[in-house]
Amino acid sequence: MSNTLDHVLTANNAYASDFGDKGALAMPPQRRFAVLTCMDARLDPAKFAGLAEGDAHVIRNAGGRASDDAIRSLIISYKLLGTREWFVIHHTECGMETFTDEIMRDLLASSLETAELDAGGWRDTGQGSGRSEADFIDWLTIRDQGESVRADVQCIRSHPLVPGSIPIYGYLYDVKTGRLVEVPEATAIGAAVEN
Repeated sequence: MSNTLDHVLTANNAYASDFGDKGALAMPPQRRFAVLTCMDARLDPAKFAGLAEGDAHVIRNAGGRASDDAIRSLIISYKLLGTREWFVIHHTECGMETFTDEIMRDLLASSLETAELDAGGWRDTGQGSGRSEADFIDWLTIRDQGESVRADVQCIRSHPLVPGSIPIYGYLYDVKTGRLVEVPEATAIGAAVEN
């Protein structure tokens, strides 16, 4: 057993031993909102948004982007589980700002091993061959955080299955201070409208 697996299972045993009445939590989120944010390990949505188990839906992916799957999850969150407000939260110093689609495609064409970032940028260190299937993926990289929040809120707002009555807020999480900073243009685009 790896150390990581052992630590996870040990932590889970401790958590489950004090699970209490959490097994009785309802499926719909109690506070009726959802958060779309980045998978970055420095972000803890439960802490920065004051969440407890059962409070909200948290949807995470690389960059916190409004991918098809993220929008699918938000629509399910609303339609079947009753969320009434959504947050799109990107963050400063995001790894999605460190590469482009072309860089990712080149790295994966070279090998499937983990690449390294140094002063010259991303560098493949793997042996063997890579794959060309990366050419068919939109990696949703980020050039400007404020613009990416605005674009993602716009993408969600304009989706034909998203009701105009749901307010969508746009924010950046500052990894140096822990503060949420509004992206006003994004929040304005995401403002609720009467149907």
